[in-house]
Amino acid sequence: MSKKSTASGQFEQSLQELEQIVQQLEQGELTLEQALAQFERGIGLVKHSQQQLQAAEQKVQILLQQQDNAQLQPFAPQAGD
Repeated sequence: MSKKSTASGQFEQSLQELEQIVQQLEQGELTLEQALAQFERGIGLVKHSQQQLQAAEQKVQILLQQQDNAQLQPFAPQAGD
């Protein structure tokens, strides 16, 4: 697996785990200690995901700077997407 697909997979896994943590916390069936541990894990996942997003944004900026006239355009999904 390439480094690129590994990073993407890690990001997706982090999001899935965060969703699970939120569901567990919302259900209210965890003990206080379990809830705190899950909350702490969630904070770590959020920080890691933010770092990955920032790195991706920096890569996009670098790529745009390498092209003289390249500018970001608003995303407009095509019909059927």
